[in-house]
Amino acid sequence: MLDLYKSCRLCPRDCGVNRLKGEIGFCGESAQLRIGAAVIHKGEEPPLVGSGGSGTIFISGCNLGCSFCQNYQVSQHGLGKIISAEEFAGVCAALRDKGAENINIVTGSHAALGIIDGIKAAREAGIKLPALWNSSGYDSADTLDLLNKYIDIYLPDLKTLDSGISGKFFNAADYPETAKAAITKMINTKKTVIIRHLILPGYLESTRDVLRWFADNAKDRALLSLMTQYTPVTRHEKKLPMPDGFVSEKDYETVMSWLEEFNIDDGFCQELVTGNDWLPDFERANPFPSELSLPVFNLKSDL
Repeated sequence: MLDLYKSCRLCPRDCGVNRLKGEIGFCGESAQLRIGAAVIHKGEEPPLVGSGGSGTIFISGCNLGCSFCQNYQVSQHGLGKIISAEEFAGVCAALRDKGAENINIVTGSHAALGIIDGIKAAREAGIKLPALWNSSGYDSADTLDLLNKYIDIYLPDLKTLDSGISGKFFNAADYPETAKAAITKMINTKKTVIIRHLILPGYLESTRDVLRWFADNAKDRALLSLMTQYTPVTRHEKKLPMPDGFVSEKDYETVMSWLEEFNIDDGFCQELVTGNDWLPDFERANPFPSELSLPVFNLKSDL
């Protein structure tokens, strides 16, 4: 299966580079699987956290490139450690032993082949935790077909349906159509699907469009997770602009009224979040505040 990296078209970027020879496309990654951290995360949606927390693995690189990505050190700045399929299984085992309810794979669309090999190795090692595909929604149909046998729960973003916004902030004007098709395919698998949407300050109409699409296309077939935690991030470079400020109380009340208007009541809604003290730093042993996570693997860990 790794031969698919010879002319990589795993994601909608269709770079066509030979990652087996170390050629690098948009995602910034070769054919080797790298991860930046693994933690027991307690800040995910309640059914994913359960009593033990979500066993979250942060994959290095990304096929999108959002200007405000809170995980930019791993997704865009190259932090990460190369691991084999057997070592991936070892990380899964460590998460299980610490009480994880699932294996939560974050932003792995560009690394799907290595992740599949890792999940296979984990299952062969007797690790039976459900696998969760936590993606930006910028997934290709063919790659989802490859993944579906190994994924139990889908957790895609639906960031926007406005191509102007996605081109400006996500570096992908084709994001809306691509994400709608990918999420529809996930829903049609009949597996559990939780669709996340992050409210962007100053762009409430984008949220309204997403809620309308959810009501028309996903209601009663998937759960909605509405997030208010948008926070401008401080980074060494700004390749793209990013929205300013935080979601206001007025914004929050407006979006709540739209949930009622569209009769969306099955899912989760994050309480209004301001400040940046919760933002991760993947150069620390525990990237998140201790009340949110328990570290299991970091860049200095032995495998």
